[in-house]
Formats: sequence, C-alpha cells, structure tokens
Amino acid sequence: MTSQRLLAFGLKFYIVVFFAYLFLPLIIMSLATFNDSRFPTVTPWGGTTLRWFGELWHDGGMWHALSNSLMVAAGVLVLAVPIGISSALFLNTVSSRAKPFIYALILSPLLTPGVIIGISTLIFWRQFGVSGGIFLTVLGQTTFIAAYVMLMVMARLQRFDRTMERAALDLGASQWQMFRRILLPYLKPAILSAAVIAFLQSFENYNTTLFVAGYDTTLTVYIASQVRTGLTPAVNALGLILILITVVLAVVYELKRRREVAAMARLKGG
Repeated sequence: MTSQRLLAFGLKFYIVVFFAYLFLPLIIMSLATFNDSRFPTVTPWGGTTLRWFGELWHDGGMWHALSNSLMVAAGVLVLAVPIGISSALFLNTVSSRAKPFIYALILSPLLTPGVIIGISTLIFWRQFGVSGGIFLTVLGQTTFIAAYVMLMVMARLQRFDRTMERAALDLGASQWQMFRRILLPYLKPAILSAAVIAFLQSFENYNTTLFVAGYDTTLTVYIASQVRTGLTPAVNALGLILILITVVLAVVYELKRRREVAAMARLKGG
C-alpha cells in the first residue's frame, strides 16, 4: 500500500469515526423514544410504542420550562445582538493603544465560568431588589453571549471595503444612510448567523441559568432536575422533535439558498 492510499484510507476512517461520534448518540436517543421502557434506553428493547409522545404532550412542567427557555432566548437576542454589533463597530473604528484592552475586556465573560457569572449577576442585582427570574436570566446570559455576536460581526467587518463608506459620505449620504444602505446589508449574513448562535447558546445554557432563573425554570434546568428524580423517555421525544425541526429548517434554508444562487446565475447569464 502506497503512502497516498494509506493517507486516503486514514482520512476516510477519520471521517467515519468523526460522524459516528457526532450522530450515534442522537440516533440512540431517537430510538429510545420508541422503546416501551420507563427508562430512556434501547436495551433491553421492551417493544415499540408511541406513548412517550403522549406523555410529553401531558407534561405541563416541561412545556412551561420550554416556553421560559424560548422567552429567555428571545430576550437575549433583543439585547445581545445590538450590543455585539455596536461593540464590533466601535472596535473596528478605534485605533488607539487602548484597543487591545477594550477587546480583552469585552471578551472576558467568555473566559469566565458560567457559575461565576450566574452568582455575580444574582448578588449584584439583589442589591436593587431584583430576584431571580426570566429578567435576570436574560441579563446574565447576555453578558457573555454578546461577545459571540461581536466576534462574528468583527470577522465580517475585516473584509469590508472602507472606500465604499467614504464614497457614500462624499456623495452626501448621512452616517445613518450609509449604515442602513451599505454597511447593514453587507453585515446581514453575519448578523443572522450571530443571532442563530446567540439563540442556541441561550437555549442550551445551564451553568449561568441555574443561579439566576429562580422559580422560572428553563428547559435545561428542568431536565437536570428530572435526572435526579427520575427521567422518562418523554425527554427523548422532545429531543427528537427538536432534531426534526432543526433538520426541516436547515433543508428549507438550503433550498432557498440554491434558488437564490440559481436566480443570480440566470441574471448574470441574461
């Protein structure tokens, strides 16, 4: 066997192992949804059933926790995306020696354990009479999720041609008009991607949320509490539904993207 064939075989083997590592847990979790066992497992197989979807439908606590998670994620989007965009625009224009310090200061919450962020947020806001809940959860998560948004927008800004900005201003456009008609459309892909990342980061967060959620339990905190008291395959049913929703949204996005690419190709060809 030549070195090229050995390299090709090793690459294929790595890809197979990599995707198996990613998708086998999801496949096993999905199969456990249809196992007629009160525990979320595939062995032993007690028979095929759909009753866990019914259990999920009647689990009011889980649906309440899911609605809280969606409310928190929506609140984080409202705060984190504008803060992240503003931070990226500010750092992109700063040229002083303080820029590295400001950059490190904004990124510092990403390096801080979520437990510390949760505890410090709770202690700080309690001084003003604000106890744990959805509002405090949104504030605590925004502290570090805004940094993700800033990084993604800054990466897009690095490739922006500043001459377009200067040309618009020279032609009489105001700063707001330049931002709305030139810079914002250019940043739109990065902003949309950052919003998706922010939503997912908020939805799955546990460490920070555990300390600031109070009685407004989110889905991750609810599932963790169920692990201690007795988890049922109803959680697997919810996970399967979320996976299917994600796959459908990804397929719809890809189809739309391909149609847009095809339409642009037809315009260029015409």
